[in-house]
Amino acid sequence: MTELDTDIVVRIAAKGDGVTTNGRHIPFAAPGDRIAVDGGIVRGPHHVDPPCAHFPTCGGCELQHVDDGSYADFVTARVVGALAGQGVEPGMLLPPHISPPKARRRASLRASRQGRKVVIGFAESGSHMLVDLTMCEILDPALFALLAPLRSLCSAILPDKRAAHVRMSLTDQGVDLLLEGVRIEGLAADEALLAFAREQGLARLTIDEGDGPQTRWEPEPVTVTFGGVPVAFPPFAFLQATSDGEAALVREARKAMPAEGAIADLFCGLGTFALALGPNRPVYAAEAARDLVLSLKSAANRAGRRMVADHRDLFRRPLTPAEIDRFAGIVIDPPRAGAREQVLQLAASHVPVIAYISCNPASFARDAAHLTDGGYRLESVRPVGQFRWSTHVELIGIFRRG
Repeated sequence: MTELDTDIVVRIAAKGDGVTTNGRHIPFAAPGDRIAVDGGIVRGPHHVDPPCAHFPTCGGCELQHVDDGSYADFVTARVVGALAGQGVEPGMLLPPHISPPKARRRASLRASRQGRKVVIGFAESGSHMLVDLTMCEILDPALFALLAPLRSLCSAILPDKRAAHVRMSLTDQGVDLLLEGVRIEGLAADEALLAFAREQGLARLTIDEGDGPQTRWEPEPVTVTFGGVPVAFPPFAFLQATSDGEAALVREARKAMPAEGAIADLFCGLGTFALALGPNRPVYAAEAARDLVLSLKSAANRAGRRMVADHRDLFRRPLTPAEIDRFAGIVIDPPRAGAREQVLQLAASHVPVIAYISCNPASFARDAAHLTDGGYRLESVRPVGQFRWSTHVELIGIFRRG
């Protein structure tokens, strides 16, 4: 048999390369592809034409060349592989939730000016060079529609041979835009800024010239609604990447919580889960970012929620087992590095159920091992692919005591 007959791509590695039966890593190969003697890819049944003209140069996506089934398998395999590496096996592996194209409601891009030309987009894979986006299959159309008028605006406010951050979020009132690294000098630039915000119908326009964000346009207070409660939204505060992905995570967390009793939401942010757990039960919400806690506390008070929003650094001062045992259930959604300090306290507690949301299968698996060592079982896990066609995978795992 020839190498063409035997060296077949069998899976996708964590960074997006195809892995063959002989253990070779082949960029932009899909499961079922055959590798020719000269190293070329002979397409298999799961290799598809990418929908975006910028693929594979643009670093925003790594996996547009695989079909939907293979991408869903990759999302699941990332979670299963991380858990297996820690010796943790879930009782139920639920089907993955995959966000549709053009659903991303939060994005951070770069803008660069070279003479009269302004480029706005994601960086090329493995490079600082920017891809000037003429189309995008992941951004919500409301965000992508801003790029063309933004190029004109940046001609007036972005110094030559300089780059800026373009941070966009979809809120209840529309697009919230934060521009970092620009310079507003003179009446003409100031007028251009306000005209842009007005013409594009922005919810808010915030500028950071290097000395902190300054809001230049906000016709009404900007909010994002969780569980029916509008919460004041600081510029480019954290949001789940897609609204459908958020709904999938909330749905699993809500199902896992007992019908009665107080719930704690740890690393609560603006209250994505705390507010969604229901209006009639007591909720304790802890978060280290002061501006997020103040927004959540104010929103909960206005809505008459039975909530305590606590400004607390859970890395330096995690809840103790005695504090944890007062709750009927815990929701925890830590940063990418996980929450070892808090998880060790959870593992020593007797709280009946823990819903753990993670944006990093590796750190989740490490924390899951601590919980299972402490007597919890991983009842179920659902992988979530909010960052479609990327290697970034999220999930929610449900742990129960005993």
